[in-house]
Amino acid sequence: MSTPIGPTDSSLVPRFAGPATFARLPRIDQVGHADAAVVGVPFDTGVSYRPGARFGPSAIREASRLLRPYHPGLEVAPFERFQVVDGGDIPVNPYSVGDAVETLDQGASEFVDAGTRLVTLGGDHTIALPLLRSLYRKHGPIAMLHFDAHLDTWDTYFGEPYTHGTPFRRAVEEGILDTEAIAHVGTRGPLYGKRDLEEDRRFGFGIVTAADVMRKGVDEISDALRQRIGNRPLYVSVDIDVLDPAHAPGTGTPEAGGITSRELLEMLRGLCDLNLVGADVVEVAPAYDHAQITSTAASHVAYDLVGLLALNHSKRAGS
Repeated sequence: MSTPIGPTDSSLVPRFAGPATFARLPRIDQVGHADAAVVGVPFDTGVSYRPGARFGPSAIREASRLLRPYHPGLEVAPFERFQVVDGGDIPVNPYSVGDAVETLDQGASEFVDAGTRLVTLGGDHTIALPLLRSLYRKHGPIAMLHFDAHLDTWDTYFGEPYTHGTPFRRAVEEGILDTEAIAHVGTRGPLYGKRDLEEDRRFGFGIVTAADVMRKGVDEISDALRQRIGNRPLYVSVDIDVLDPAHAPGTGTPEAGGITSRELLEMLRGLCDLNLVGADVVEVAPAYDHAQITSTAASHVAYDLVGLLALNHSKRAGS
């Protein structure tokens, strides 16, 4: 096996110079094969409040310049374990949500069919549905951990079935998700009514609130999540608004009382033994950000997800 091509050496080219690929990784056209790719989806037509997440991928990439090649929390050098690239953006129609969903499904499937695992930078949360569809065709029903302030299992907005608040209801209806192994983490804030929670339980979701994380701690929560997921193929979806607005002001629908960036990262690291097959980090809206607080947090979340994929790859390879 050839040695993976890693990030640009910051001792030779300063971090603030050169192309802003994710973590200064090579582009996909610079390598022969990619085991994992970080791709962007600059799309926010599905938002219900503040727009701007279409600029999230570029902001996360810019903030990721500071990332370094060794992850001490996971004890892994992910870019040495397998070939990771910046896969560029999957361009979708900004005027038609339905057309964008279909295009993204096709674009993601090209990576999945080639054996490349994706960490996708949004964009709004609408994009999770086509990403899950592409994985379902390869793996069958998918376990999912959904880190978010909101449930995202509502039916429609203004009669529209595809929005950033509906992807996981659609995924359950389509049989994409393994309803024995799905959970929300970090939820909080007002709802439209108690029925929202009742319907969510009917779909099979477990709920770990932000208050649960505070009271029980990340180790207990991580243990419970691992038990719920088991060995199933797992998708992790991270809406950056799972973080308190103090840690992620640059997002479309902020809610007070969220978890910290430290808590989120530690919970993700607690998933290191699971079979992660894909992930997303969504809803970064840089127009509302300050000093790259939100995009910096998102870049570290994406880096942790790449690290988890690297560990999973080594496990599957038997090394």
